[in-house]
Amino acid sequence: MMRHPIPPVYDCRSRVLILGSFPSVKSREAGFFYGHPQNRFWKVLASVTGAPLPLTTEEKRAFLLGQRIALWDVIASCDVTGSADSSIKNAVLNDLTPIFAAAPVAAVFTNGKTADRLYRQYLADGIRLPYACLPSTSPANAAWNMDRLTEAWGQIGSYLA
Repeated sequence: MMRHPIPPVYDCRSRVLILGSFPSVKSREAGFFYGHPQNRFWKVLASVTGAPLPLTTEEKRAFLLGQRIALWDVIASCDVTGSADSSIKNAVLNDLTPIFAAAPVAAVFTNGKTADRLYRQYLADGIRLPYACLPSTSPANAAWNMDRLTEAWGQIGSYLA
């Protein structure tokens, strides 16, 4: 059983919560979310917000907080092989209560189908906020190019204004 090694990012101004599934091998090695160089998460968010692309962990954390975005994953611990969501077994979910207690989150967005399925199945009813599943920014989601991803992810903007 692997435990989630990265704490959530949020503060008292966070308006949007983005939830992934569980950190990839590269993210676990980097010690921060979306650490695989081919993952398009940071490029998409920079494009959607019009902000410069953050490169370092410190810049990424500051970017999220500056844009009023909270970030975490649905899964606290699980059995996983490599980085494949399809290999996740025995998932234990994160408690999102501390984020909602501290931040005026107005909407929740899931990054990909695994995060969405778990969020909808186990968490959404208790949270009762608008939410949407966004297409995964993973390089494995090759059917979605940058333009399509940016357009789909653009819906978070109305909650950040």
